[in-house]
Amino acid sequence: MNTTDSTAASATAHPHAADTPELVWAPRTTFISTTGRGRPGTDSFYRKKVLVAATAAALPPALRPDDTADVVEILYRYPADAASVEIADFYSVNPIDMLEYRVLAQVSDDTTAEDLASARRTVSPADDDLTLFTLPERLVVQVMHHGPFAEEFGTLARLGAFASARGLRRVGAHHEIHLDPFTATTPQEHLRTILRDPVAP
Repeated sequence: MNTTDSTAASATAHPHAADTPELVWAPRTTFISTTGRGRPGTDSFYRKKVLVAATAAALPPALRPDDTADVVEILYRYPADAASVEIADFYSVNPIDMLEYRVLAQVSDDTTAEDLASARRTVSPADDDLTLFTLPERLVVQVMHHGPFAEEFGTLARLGAFASARGLRRVGAHHEIHLDPFTATTPQEHLRTILRDPVAP
């Protein structure tokens, strides 16, 4: 098994990935976010997704990156007592209902808690807490997935094989960056989703 020299990885723009697996440095990124538990696709999941997107859209334009206006992202992980999973088998070992997730919308690093509170007041009331959340610069493997979410298994298998061949393993939450807006009834054939996992030897 090979061990990859992380210094050979190039930097990537945050909402960008190739159609073939790649090893890159993802930049430090700030978001507004809320958390949830359970299976994606529930009414609660979509309510949180709408809340985060609407609040981000209510921020002053200078605080929202131009290329992420319709982008919503999700970090997924399992609780500490769940079975260990790697990239390729992330969705196939533990019950999906065990998932813990964080819904994200990218904002400027200059966004303050006061900016967030002001934007939240313009959005319909909801019980979900919203907070600022930052991901540090990190080494990741990533790939663009095209099409239905149910077909991510094959794409994750390719991404996992790519990481394993380089002596790398997942060391943090699985990250999905949804470049196209979607609802529970949106046809999924043309959706683009960046699948990204932080890795280390």
